[in-house]
Amino acid sequence: MTLERKVASFFLLTDENWMKHANPWSVYTRYSVLPLIVLAFWSRIWIGWWCLIPGLLAISWMFFNPIFFSKPKSTKNWASKSVLGERVYLNRDKVPIPDIHVTYLYSILNFISATGMVLSIWAVVYYSVWGAVLGVALAYLGKSWYLDRMVWLYESMKSETEEYRKWEY
Repeated sequence: MTLERKVASFFLLTDENWMKHANPWSVYTRYSVLPLIVLAFWSRIWIGWWCLIPGLLAISWMFFNPIFFSKPKSTKNWASKSVLGERVYLNRDKVPIPDIHVTYLYSILNFISATGMVLSIWAVVYYSVWGAVLGVALAYLGKSWYLDRMVWLYESMKSETEEYRKWEY
């Protein structure tokens, strides 16, 4: 089982929920999560422990976002294909992906994104505006580039299986 499949099961991404997550609204509104978390915990300077309420709401949004939206009317768009590519990538132990996609780039991009998240956490602890801005920017740069590579992967693989072809409509 791939690490990505374990993460997907943690977020309750069944076949039906993957298609809900492929809704562009799900993909784009998920970009709100990290800034909301940073702002929520930053607010402890103004509202003290009450910051836990918006913090927990933001974290809840991170978990419920992938299943909150309905199945998209069409998956012929960048956001939907990025999610479909993630599904292909996590399934690589069952359906091999082309050699050009077997690369450390995905790990490097996830590392960049994770570094941005760690920097954001540090910035919240030490009230560093520039650290927060840089952290969020790094996290989203890494994630966006990763998602773009997932679109490419999906485009490369959609003709490989009947299941992958059915995802595009």
